Amino acid sequence: MKVVNLGEQNSVLNQFIAEIRDKQIQKESMRFRRNLERIGEIFAYEISKTLEYNNTEVTTPLGIAQCNLPADNIVVSTILRAGLPLHNGILNYFDRAQNAFVAAYRKYGKDNKFTIQFEYASTPSLEGKILIIADTMLATGSSLVLAYQRLCESGEPAHTHLVCPIASEQSLGYLSKHLPHKKVTLWVAAVDQELTNKSYIVPGLGDAGDLAFGSKLD
Repeated sequence: MKVVNLGEQNSVLNQFIAEIRDKQIQKESMRFRRNLERIGEIFAYEISKTLEYNNTEVTTPLGIAQCNLPADNIVVSTILRAGLPLHNGILNYFDRAQNAFVAAYRKYGKDNKFTIQFEYASTPSLEGKILIIADTMLATGSSLVLAYQRLCESGEPAHTHLVCPIASEQSLGYLSKHLPHKKVTLWVAAVDQELTNKSYIVPGLGDAGDLAFGSKLD
């Protein structure tokens, strides 16, 4: 698995990451969602540089232009609900992509241990396509691996891009262990070192789903 940390470069992406972390700016849910969307757009642009392209003739009012256009079939997926604004940002750039969705959540038991519960998955065939999975926070990595495995039941992607703006060091190790092959690239903007006893990232940003869409029932 290849890891690309765009946060190591100086770009406007770092401003958007800082704003989704800032507890004062987080109070504006519309701004929080828009920042996630813009982050998704930046990741989509960077991913576009890795795609295959075909030279295509485009007819203008005055003649024929030669243009290099993406040749890959793309499926953009997310894990509901926190990943939706990020997903939308990626879709803004890959507007012809198909879409897939996974509904999953943590079910806590004793001693803050949890299992990942799946309620729903919807996907087109992934056979030979480029799969992009968007998930705002990558804490332990277990839900993302399970989502990837569930989606791949519909076919083997040619390559998978995991877009997770804020990740933990532990999650990188988990993904490297469970997704070791070269057909996966993990895109991040920050890697935080600490997880709480409930597996929340520190400093992280809090609950991305609640910040984007409001609180939920426990």
